[in-house]
Amino acid sequence: MQYPLEEKIGDPELLVGRDREFENFGRWIANIPKRLSKSRVILARRKSGKTSFVQRIFNRLWSGNGEVIPFYLDIPESKMWYPDFAVDYYRAFASQYISFLERDASLIGRPLSLEEIRAYGAGNSIKPLVDDVNFFVQERGPGGFHFSVWKTASSAPHVFASLYKKRFLVILDEFQNLARYVYPDPNFQTAPIETLPGSFHSLSESKIAPMLVTGSYVSWLIDIAGKYLEAGRLSEIYMDPYLTPEKGLEAVYRYAEHFGEPVTNETAVMINELCMSDPFFISCVVQSNCPDRNLMAAEGVAETVGYEITDRRSEMSRTWGEYIQLTLAKVNDRHAKMILLHLSKNSDRYWTPEELRKALSLEISADEIRKRLDLLVEADVIEWGSADIDFRGLQDGTLNLILRNRFGKEIATFVPPPDLRREFREEVERLRKERDRLQGALNHLTGKVAEIQLASAFRSRKRFSLSDFFDGVGDTARLNIVSSKCRVPLLREDGKRMELDVVAESACGRVVLAEVKKWKRPVGRAEVEDFAEKVTLFSGQHPERTILPVFLSLGGFREDALALCQERGIGTAESIRHF
Repeated sequence: MQYPLEEKIGDPELLVGRDREFENFGRWIANIPKRLSKSRVILARRKSGKTSFVQRIFNRLWSGNGEVIPFYLDIPESKMWYPDFAVDYYRAFASQYISFLERDASLIGRPLSLEEIRAYGAGNSIKPLVDDVNFFVQERGPGGFHFSVWKTASSAPHVFASLYKKRFLVILDEFQNLARYVYPDPNFQTAPIETLPGSFHSLSESKIAPMLVTGSYVSWLIDIAGKYLEAGRLSEIYMDPYLTPEKGLEAVYRYAEHFGEPVTNETAVMINELCMSDPFFISCVVQSNCPDRNLMAAEGVAETVGYEITDRRSEMSRTWGEYIQLTLAKVNDRHAKMILLHLSKNSDRYWTPEELRKALSLEISADEIRKRLDLLVEADVIEWGSADIDFRGLQDGTLNLILRNRFGKEIATFVPPPDLRREFREEVERLRKERDRLQGALNHLTGKVAEIQLASAFRSRKRFSLSDFFDGVGDTARLNIVSSKCRVPLLREDGKRMELDVVAESACGRVVLAEVKKWKRPVGRAEVEDFAEKVTLFSGQHPERTILPVFLSLGGFREDALALCQERGIGTAESIRHF
């Protein structure tokens, strides 16, 4: 698979989970050629993985080179002049269309100029490209027909789909920004064009170029969609920011490996549980600038998680701080914060204004409380129930932790403010006592990240014999692992590239080379011979080292393969024996 669109997540392997969502959208995309797919909107708060998800959809469609042509545009939080934005929109669309036709990935990151688009259209007999560019050049400047320029740009995917019997998927990331950051004058002296999302009113019904839009401010986006696109034109898809426990644990390993931050198998589970399988929270902890960060010790995990929630300098706090400041700008008073904190701490039920007045002993009326509740809903920090007078805190543990820390001390009166660091230390201690459950979680995941777990197990044990992990190991020396890496490349003299799954170096000069097979079936003689070739190659390149080869096969070994391992002095195991 190719990645012509540079994904914000970075290394593609860092996108973990979302299997159910990809399956759902896969069915939806498969129906686009049949003109059966209705436009969609993904609703989720910031840092929930929306952008990574839709960017991966783009890259899959582009790489698949199938019937659906993807178009992706991120609408930024920066002021833009109306005609300039229209031209940028069209340049992005035309460049991505041409890149799909020509299989030229470079055009995704570097859109063609209008002149280059016109030249391509002239050279390939695509007259609409020539006509559109001529129209933009004529009408783009002051006094031009800017509405017509935008209409031509915004409708281009639908028009080209109709003219050339194609199918497009129009992906607009952070769609709500259209209503706030596009201005009718170049000096931004007037109000932005709040009604601009309405230009997609009819386009959102297109079955030949359906839309997939996202937004980080759920209530704001729903309001825009209801006001300008009419209810029902976009199918609402809510994306949970949290992964399943299994996928969250996999994310811990992936981030730790990617950023070179050592974790143990035990602390990996602790990080996942304390971060509630939130991939953004996990990434913040793994990359944390906590002065006492030590993710190989339980106490260090508690300290680092606490730092990310409670220290205003942490990435987690700064990211959520920006969100809270923006969303709570209209309700920045003590009563609103008290209501918000109460609902966040008691998000297991719905509350009416009168119930809140009594529970919090508020001196304002139920009507005043209702006004604040309505604003908090608009700010995306609480939600409505089925009845108009029912309100509940978000089912978002990460946000609730931030709110408790940010507002708890400020509004505390008769109760002490929260001590979240102490709570995290207590949770870590509870997890340590649940060793069997943690081991079960690890065993359940081993088929996905066995090599990373094995490397972590090597790093976390002090002065151990390799025979603690593998059978048939003749060397009884006790190892002190100082470096343990996964997927280490090897290059043969003929230029062929090979890879060692795990390379663990001991302070005594010994090096453990591990082959890991996560198959359900037993490995055969051929796989052992391939590994033996890698061992010989590595030994020749490092003659001063003592090499200890081992083979982990989760599906077991055939008899001939096991016999060859014994003959070659290769240790064997069918599971990771140590936590």
